[in-house]
Amino acid sequence: MTNSLSIQDLRVSIGDSEIVKGLTLEVPCGEVHAIMGLNGSGKSTLAKAIAGHPDYTITAGEVLVDGENILEMEADARARKGLFLAFQYPSEVPGVSNANFIRAALQARLGEGEELDAVAYYERLYEKMDLLDMRREFTSRSVNEGFSGGEKKRNEILQMAMLEPRYAIMDETDSGLDIDALKVVANGVNTLRGPNLGVLLITHYQRLLNYIVPDRVHVMMDGRIVMSGNKELALELDERGYDWVEQKAA
Repeated sequence: MTNSLSIQDLRVSIGDSEIVKGLTLEVPCGEVHAIMGLNGSGKSTLAKAIAGHPDYTITAGEVLVDGENILEMEADARARKGLFLAFQYPSEVPGVSNANFIRAALQARLGEGEELDAVAYYERLYEKMDLLDMRREFTSRSVNEGFSGGEKKRNEILQMAMLEPRYAIMDETDSGLDIDALKVVANGVNTLRGPNLGVLLITHYQRLLNYIVPDRVHVMMDGRIVMSGNKELALELDERGYDWVEQKAA
């Protein structure tokens, strides 16, 4: 499928340890796919390796963005191709304001000699902040510095809303969120859903999928996808647990 994030027989190692072991998965643009799995199953390794994190070595396989293999590209080039990674633990960037950080990311996509229109930029930024119930003061605060867990996650959704990626990989976006923050973040993601965005949503828990309802659910164990299904699979997994998956996959 051309318009998709296509992962083909991917193998990823950290040092001498292979973590992702021949994983194949396709996320069509316009769909939300969820990956569920226990700690240590390789979910976050998969996300970071696709995004180009230098600590992870891809030893085999392909990752195609709309038919183009991105694995030979640097991380910034992958981002410019339309790939976005929302981290489980977003980093702080002291001394760089949110407004300037996002503006610089957008400016980097423009051709030589082109400049963002400042008025249009701030109008759009405020529109997206209102969507996520973020106060105006966040524009001048340093990126994620002193933010609560919920504020950091909202800030990443704000970045995603402004950058408009083709494919977003969201690594445990629900981690550390209370129910109110979870609803706000989920509402932001749902507002961005549409035919021009594919989402790979990584989570431990079914509760997030009550608010961001996936088109497909995949269960990852020991570096592989061992089961896939519709949204009801997440409910069944929540009821029966991962031992049930192991028995089914055996």
